Amino acid sequence: MAERKVGTVSSWELLSPILAVFRLQPDQGSTFPDYKAGQYIALRREDCRLTKRVMGEDGRPHYAPDIDESGNHKIGSVAHSYSISSAPYETREQGFLEFYIVLEQGENQYPGRLTESLFRLNPPQDDKVGYVSHIAGDFTLEKRAAGFQSVVMVGTGTGLAPFAAMIKQLHHDASAGGSGGVSYTLLHANRSFEELAYHKELLAIEKAQRFDLLYVPSVSRPTARDLEDPDMGTGRANNLLRHILGMPLREQEEIDEAAAQGLDVAAARTALHRVARPALPTNTDMARLRQRFDPGRTVILTCGNPTSMADIKRIAEVHGIRYEKEDWKLVLPAKP
Repeated sequence: MAERKVGTVSSWELLSPILAVFRLQPDQGSTFPDYKAGQYIALRREDCRLTKRVMGEDGRPHYAPDIDESGNHKIGSVAHSYSISSAPYETREQGFLEFYIVLEQGENQYPGRLTESLFRLNPPQDDKVGYVSHIAGDFTLEKRAAGFQSVVMVGTGTGLAPFAAMIKQLHHDASAGGSGGVSYTLLHANRSFEELAYHKELLAIEKAQRFDLLYVPSVSRPTARDLEDPDMGTGRANNLLRHILGMPLREQEEIDEAAAQGLDVAAARTALHRVARPALPTNTDMARLRQRFDPGRTVILTCGNPTSMADIKRIAEVHGIRYEKEDWKLVLPAKP
C-alpha cells in the first residue's frame, strides 16, 4: 500500500539557475520500492507558495498568487510526479533516487509551486522532501519498445531523465550479456553545455560500446566553445530530428503555413531568425545515423517540452515511424 514518507536530500548539484540534479535517500529504516527505468514517483513539499485559478479580463482562466487577508502569500503542500533519472541498479546498490529538474515558470512568470520550493532546498539545514512510496508508469523499454530493433530516444531539457535511467541500466546489464541486437540512439538538447546533465557519463557509456549506443547531444544557444566541440551539435531536439530526416525547420514550416493562409508572417520570420540552426556533432556520421531510422524497425520515444513532443510526433507520423511519449499522473497514497 502506498504511503506518504519523508526522504532526505543527500546531494544537490545546481547546473544553472533553473536546472538541478539531486539525490533523495529514503525515509529512515526503509527502502524505495523496486522499479524499472523510465518510471516516476510523486514528490511533495510542505512550504510551497500557493496559487489560485482566476478569470482574466479576456474571459480566460489563469493562475495568480493566493494571498491571505493580511496580504501574505499562502503556504501549503504540493505534490507532483517526477521521472526518475537514476538507474534501478543504482538504487538497489546505493539506496538513492536521482532527479533532473527544472524551475518551472508558469503564467505571468510565476515559478512552479513545487519546483520553487525544491530550488529553495539548502542541505543539510533544509533537506527534507516528501514522497509517496509507490513508483509507477509504463514508459519503459519493455512496454514501449518491445519488438523494435532500433530505439530512438529524444529528450528535451529535463525530458532526458527517463532516458538517462534507461541508458545507465542498459550499460550495467550489458556487462553480463548482449543487448539482443537492438540499437539505441539518444538525442538530447538543452540551452547550454552546462545544462546537459549526464553528458560526460553518456559520452563514456557510448565510448565503452557494451551495447549499440549513439549519443547526439545538442545546445540551442551555442557558444564558441560548443561550435568547436566535435562531440556537440546545435539546435533544438525537434529541429535536429527534422535535420536528420531531411525536413525543414519547424519555424520555416510555420512561415510557409502562415503565408499559404494569407496571414502576417512577421512574427514567424522573427522566430526563424532567432532559432539555432540544427547541426550534428562533427564526429557523428549522418549516413550512419539515418540508417537507424528505418520505419519498419524503429520506434521514437520522447519526453520533455509538450510543444517539442507534439512536433516530434508530427515528424514521426510523416515518416511512418512508431511514436511513443512519456505520460504521468499524480500517484496518491491510499485513503485509510
